[in-house]
Amino acid sequence: MNKFWRAVFNRRMLICIFTGFASGMPLYVLIQLVPWWLRDENLSLAAIGGFALIGLPYTWKFIWAPLVDRYWIKIFGRRRTWMLITQIGLIPAIAFLPQLSPSTQIWSIAALCGLISFLSATQDISLDAYRRELLPDEELGFGTSVHVNAYRISGLIPGGLSLILWDHMPSQVVFPITAAFMFIGIALTLTIKEPETEAMAPRTLHEAVIDPFKEFFLRRGYRQALYILAFIFLYKLGDNLAVALSTPFYYDLGFSGTEVGTVAKLVGLWSAIIGGVIGGLVMIAIGINRALWIFGFVQIVSILGFALLARIGDNIWMLGVAHGFEYLGVGLGTAAIGAFMARESSKAYTATQFALFTALAAVPRTLANSTTGLLVEAMGWETFFYFCTLMAIPGMLLLAKIAPWNAPTESGLTKSTD
Repeated sequence: MNKFWRAVFNRRMLICIFTGFASGMPLYVLIQLVPWWLRDENLSLAAIGGFALIGLPYTWKFIWAPLVDRYWIKIFGRRRTWMLITQIGLIPAIAFLPQLSPSTQIWSIAALCGLISFLSATQDISLDAYRRELLPDEELGFGTSVHVNAYRISGLIPGGLSLILWDHMPSQVVFPITAAFMFIGIALTLTIKEPETEAMAPRTLHEAVIDPFKEFFLRRGYRQALYILAFIFLYKLGDNLAVALSTPFYYDLGFSGTEVGTVAKLVGLWSAIIGGVIGGLVMIAIGINRALWIFGFVQIVSILGFALLARIGDNIWMLGVAHGFEYLGVGLGTAAIGAFMARESSKAYTATQFALFTALAAVPRTLANSTTGLLVEAMGWETFFYFCTLMAIPGMLLLAKIAPWNAPTESGLTKSTD
């Protein structure tokens, strides 16, 4: 039991809180504050929707991740170098946005938002690699959940505080105030030490580009490596499909905007946070493999709550239950798959391999956003959610291959004699 609490309450977990906050803040600026600003400037919804493309660096970050693995400033270290560079770059980039006019300089705004997205994605590469090298395997689950929850809570700055300030201050003041919260990330970078690792850093750019992929396939074997990649793609596919159009789903059922905003969204945020915390604690006790099985089953069952809501219709209590249960599953599943991807990353090539895994995990979300509408129109809501449930099963079936329940290398503390 002492090992359990030492894994929960230590300096490493405190660092994970700050890495999560620094990672999430610039993303939420792009997806919450910038659209609000553009709409307030009377930009069309079509034009605002096109700004979703600025998120492409988050999907393609594995392309330049080898550079993060290969080059750094010696005085700061391999991970802290890129953390500091990107954080210093994000502050003026965010603060300068309102100096541009949406009516006459929309392409300049798009370019600057693209730069913010690139810097943010690059910061994620270095933060993910740092966290993987910092945490021992038995703490990966809880550390990942702490990081993810701090990531979500950081959205309360641009999505909450900044919008409140918007009613009292001009945008030329709101954006710099929001940007100033990135100093939290800089303070983190300057006060932590580079994680100790026995792995050798790549000595050439060729090693940084080729060796991460070569090492992964040789370490796992080609068949097992393909199973792992397929699992990362499929594990949250059903979940991503189910929540992709949740807001239009509630609208079609007849719920008001106030009901959706105060019940569904509030319940969803805290359910996901609670799920992440519970998931992290459970992974310390039973290990990542078993957590993937249990949380995957919860994800499947939670999708059926949406199907039941589709059948019942406009019922405020069922809305809260269905949405809360679904996002509890989201929190659990996200913590588990995040810890699994970290564990599968070699400490010698953490930045590149982790970036590849997270990019692959993001593909189903993009797929869901682009195809879900067509599926709903063809099937209807209730049948669609049954389809989502079926799509969650293939990932579960792969668990027998890549994360057996009784794997001898599993690191849960339940096997400890302490």
